[in-house]
Amino acid sequence: MELNILSKTENELEVELKGETHTLLNMLRDLLIKDERVEIAFYDMKHVSISDPILYIKTDGSDPIQVLRDAASILVAQCVEFSDVFSKAVNA
Repeated sequence: MELNILSKTENELEVELKGETHTLLNMLRDLLIKDERVEIAFYDMKHVSISDPILYIKTDGSDPIQVLRDAASILVAQCVEFSDVFSKAVNA
């Protein structure tokens, strides 16, 4: 994955995530819209095979980079939790 910051202001962030698909972007967007600091969160992908998704975040004034970092940390923790639960289930 390659991440390019296309634009950043005090409360807005636009990032291109090269090589990613709806899977990661949907999970990030869902976490972002649940965050009270986030006013708007969406992504745009013109076509899966010919364009890279662009994630847009607008916050209440909070640093959008920190907000995205927090969402990514939650996502990682959820994946670790799933992996642990899955391992226990298949090894039972």
